[in-house]
Amino acid sequence: MDKKQARLRRARKTRAKIAELKAVRLAVYRSNLHIYAQIISDCGSKVLASASTLEADVRKDVPQGGNVAAATVVGKLIAERAKAAGIETVAFDRSGFHYHGRVKALAEAAREGGLKF
Repeated sequence: MDKKQARLRRARKTRAKIAELKAVRLAVYRSNLHIYAQIISDCGSKVLASASTLEADVRKDVPQGGNVAAATVVGKLIAERAKAAGIETVAFDRSGFHYHGRVKALAEAAREGGLKF
């Protein structure tokens, strides 16, 4: 089993548990250059809010999207947009990535922004 298959296996287990709970989820994806966050409805068919390092207002704050500072900005932004959509509690779906580095920074910034998970 290579790294990608192991990550996808972890992601599948997490998503099955979140689907069982019928919870709104905060899904995070990270690539080498960027980090993305989406809040997805409990049925899994609708994106309620999203933020990423590809957006122009985020690029102004941090020129490089693949670091912890960029993840922190995205975490604060997704929490702000979730509050605007009336969402306070989410289940954190880290997409099989280890809770470390950029994923951890995004999660902590979202918690500071007022999201509960």
